[in-house]
Amino acid sequence: MAGTQATSGELSITPVSGKADRIAFVDYAYRINANDPAWVPPLRMEAIELVTPGKNPFFEHADVQLFLARRGGKIVGRISAHIDHLAVAMDPVQGMGPGTGNWGLLEAEDEATARALIARAEDWLREKGMTRVLAPLSMSIWEEPGQLVRGFEQPPTVMMGHQSKRYPAYIEGMGYTPAKSLLTYELDITKDFPPLIQRIVSSGEKNPRIRIRGVDKSKFDAEAKLILDILNDAWSDNWGFVPFTDTEIAYAGKKFKPIVREDLIMIAEYDGEPVAFMMTLPDLNEVLKPMGGSLFPFNWAKLLLWLRKPKTTTMRVPLMGVRKRLQASRLASQLAFMMIEYIRRNSVATYGASRGEIGWILDDNQGMVAIADAIDSKVNKEYVIYGKGL
Repeated sequence: MAGTQATSGELSITPVSGKADRIAFVDYAYRINANDPAWVPPLRMEAIELVTPGKNPFFEHADVQLFLARRGGKIVGRISAHIDHLAVAMDPVQGMGPGTGNWGLLEAEDEATARALIARAEDWLREKGMTRVLAPLSMSIWEEPGQLVRGFEQPPTVMMGHQSKRYPAYIEGMGYTPAKSLLTYELDITKDFPPLIQRIVSSGEKNPRIRIRGVDKSKFDAEAKLILDILNDAWSDNWGFVPFTDTEIAYAGKKFKPIVREDLIMIAEYDGEPVAFMMTLPDLNEVLKPMGGSLFPFNWAKLLLWLRKPKTTTMRVPLMGVRKRLQASRLASQLAFMMIEYIRRNSVATYGASRGEIGWILDDNQGMVAIADAIDSKVNKEYVIYGKGL
């Protein structure tokens, strides 16, 4: 049971219980990744918030258990096991569904520790009646899904994960096979898009039924609700989709607000109706990386200064969506290209950016892959979500 201690030789795996254990769980990631030049230390307060009930609204619809591995009293690994009840309620055709649990946040000093941690997470999921695992998810599908398998040398952009290149072999050695690949694409945004794309954008600009506008930050809550309404509709048939709750919408809005720029998030209207959006964020990780996860003593001032007028090399497009009824139409791709082009121009002119990253994108999402290919972007990272029967 979750309240017992499992041992393997001198290795012990115990459930996290209380604030001190939770802090130790978070701190371990900073210690084991300290020598990885591509790892970006998250702000400690946000890392703790992620795994704290009452702080992260994921806990409102999920059962979560964290585990720590110790050898000789020293922490040598960690893992989370969780059951998202919204995911369990989804149609299994979309990847999740009844009996599907998850684990994530894996960190381990060696293969034996990783295997023992994964086995312990699996045991916990079995005890809860789960018959299948999709992993890693850290912790929601909307947070940092998948194990990095390509692009280890490049630091992740804002809200993307980064894990050791040792872990794929450990996971596969436990009988896991790839269920889905998530891709990110990069491109040089200082260059104009190909002539065909420019013609598509120009044609849309002449269409009086189309309006592309930036978000109005003075109406932030209403704009956030609108975007997430489009998102929930646009993504509802996607593999792995889990709807946002009202609490999660409010939570995401609060987290995003400091880095939201009105000229980097576009809403497309057709005949006056908002039908599509594209969210772009300046790469906060560029300023966070040297801070080591702490805002003190003076990093808070550096961050505040950057947030007031961000300058960045990279812009990331984490989310875009077109209402489902339009997705098979020419209009959908035209609106996407128009939003991408407007954001590209603003990113270069106002923020000094030279590089864009789009994703993640499901590897079999033909529409989005076609858009990424059409603007001459190339895959720079691949994350795999693995599956296994219990």
